[in-house]
Amino acid sequence: MDTYVIVLGGFGALVLLTAWLPMVLRQLPLSLPIVCVGIGAALTGIPTVSDVAFHPRDHIQLVERLSEFVVIVSLMGAGLKLDRMVGWRRWIVTWRLLGVAMPLTILALAALASVLLGLGAASAILLAAALAPTDPVLASDVQVGPPLQGQEDEMRFALTSEAGLNDGLAFPFVHLAIALTAAGAFGVPAFAEWLTVAVVWKIGVGVVLGALIGRGIGWLAFHLPNPARLSRTGDGLVALGITCLTYAAVEMAHGYGFVGVFVTALAFRSAHRGHDYHHKMHDYAEELERLLMMVLLVGLGAAVAGGSLLADLTWEGAAFAALALFVVRPVCGWLSLLGSGRPASERAVISFFGIRGLGTIYYLAYGLHHAEFEKAEILWSAAGLTILVSIFLHGVTVTPVLRFLDRRSGRDTESAQLGLPLPSIVTSGSRRR
Repeated sequence: MDTYVIVLGGFGALVLLTAWLPMVLRQLPLSLPIVCVGIGAALTGIPTVSDVAFHPRDHIQLVERLSEFVVIVSLMGAGLKLDRMVGWRRWIVTWRLLGVAMPLTILALAALASVLLGLGAASAILLAAALAPTDPVLASDVQVGPPLQGQEDEMRFALTSEAGLNDGLAFPFVHLAIALTAAGAFGVPAFAEWLTVAVVWKIGVGVVLGALIGRGIGWLAFHLPNPARLSRTGDGLVALGITCLTYAAVEMAHGYGFVGVFVTALAFRSAHRGHDYHHKMHDYAEELERLLMMVLLVGLGAAVAGGSLLADLTWEGAAFAALALFVVRPVCGWLSLLGSGRPASERAVISFFGIRGLGTIYYLAYGLHHAEFEKAEILWSAAGLTILVSIFLHGVTVTPVLRFLDRRSGRDTESAQLGLPLPSIVTSGSRRR
């Protein structure tokens, strides 16, 4: 049978599953990513499919671009979710996670990669930078609800805002790793250039240009004379247009597009924070993100089962993955939140649910596509195992943990409502109406 026809049919089934599975899995200790990886692995048992399963290194530019696209769509959705205005005190937990937890995580992971995996400085920093950010795609189960739904407790807000920003803020360390591969001796001039360009300039461009674009499109959407307002279209597709336009503009200005997209979403929300049009845009971004995520995770499952992604895994790589998930992120997150005033249970959840996923794949693909790193196969196998363990570990625990905390704190969130009889559940759709 024609491979194209099989792929087309499989894609149709995947689209249907995108809509159906979240509803089915809502009351189970499972997540959509777990099922997607399992589907990908199972499909490799079909001869036609097993022939096209590949290791990411074999099509590294394709993997880089696909993972990049799903991350920017996810960042737009994450920014549109947040009702809280940006501020130092209002976002203090987020700033602690970004300013303390992430650098500590990168330092600890780089040291572990050097000691356990025998990696040089460049490869160790690349792996650490790729694994440090909380993934905005796979962390959707621990994020806040849709706009204006009243589901923005501190725990979910911290994980949503952290995932929105730290995926871009890890980029300077990826560039540092690339610079280390090109320099015979990384001295003071090279460090000064990295600090000036890769840190200050690129982050600054992402923040400033993202804010300007978000406010500008927000004015077009909400403040033009009524017949010409963009919001009158009622079309959620606008979210995709803003995402792509912003990313392209920031990248052309040599800034970090990831930062720019998330800041644009925040600025767009601030243009008219209570408008119903934000629902349309968020819902479209979420649906597109879920579909793209499923496609890539099915591919990840196929790469593990049929593409030899973990072929170079050693016990040292397995130990690295375990320490990264069970020790490094939880300890660094906990340390960053000391003195924050948050309850110990919330600090524990925020520290534990630093989910690794498609952002890690993007950063690895980006780094390995733009420079020659030693022991690239070890990088892929260690990162691949870490992602897989994170998907299963966090996917199984997120529902019962959040349900328990929501009930204990009396929060009227969807996870808390899952334990009630069906007639008592208030869905987001009924609230919206």
